Amino acid sequence: MNATDRTPADLLRSALAADPARPLVTFYDDATGERVELSVATFANWVAKTANLLQGELAAEPGARLALLLPAHWQTAVWLLACSSAGVTADLGGEPAGADLVVAGPDRLEEGLACSGERIALSLAPLGRRFPAAPAGYADYAVEVPSQGDRFAPFVPVDPDAPALAVGGVELTGAQLVERARADAEELGLAPGSRVLTGRSYDSWEGVSAGLYAPLAAGGSVVLCRNLDLLDADGLEKRVDSERVTLTVD
Repeated sequence: MNATDRTPADLLRSALAADPARPLVTFYDDATGERVELSVATFANWVAKTANLLQGELAAEPGARLALLLPAHWQTAVWLLACSSAGVTADLGGEPAGADLVVAGPDRLEEGLACSGERIALSLAPLGRRFPAAPAGYADYAVEVPSQGDRFAPFVPVDPDAPALAVGGVELTGAQLVERARADAEELGLAPGSRVLTGRSYDSWEGVSAGLYAPLAAGGSVVLCRNLDLLDADGLEKRVDSERVTLTVD
């Protein structure tokens, strides 16, 4: 990664320039059997489309606050980097009533209705499937995002010193986030090519750092596991082996 990177979006651009074909996020849901692997290029394409949705269709401006009511999931990771790309503060698990926009999973739709701004719903179904019908009060992400552009450029440059992420009572600017992610990567012993397996939730800095930001900052990748407690010890050992995991974070 480049020493000049000062936002998570910068880290992603550096990863894309270095090796677009390598895996970045591999997602498992052990309740459904789902496995999704996204290369740097594929992940960056999802981020660009989502950032275009944010900036264009949803008219989100830099400094807007987005309540992200989603679990640890590959689509949550996409939204986090899309928010960074557009200068929007991602508030993981944040209070919808105080947010400008809300993005909610299927089990938090009622809660998200407290937001008076734009609302986006994610089914979190395998293959990113859409809802049979968009939930009342929401637009369906799976319907809205495919038509968005594959390249993203913010209307105004993103300020690295503006708030970028709020999670678990911690609020960080883009520059602070990158600094902490690099420090975490060093503490975990991550290096380019490192592959981190984690079942941590995204409700704390420690969870979202191990599950996205630290591997990204190190030039590594993450095997992000939802419902990992449903996998027995033998299954976990096989996954570690098959995914060539270099570090397991529990």
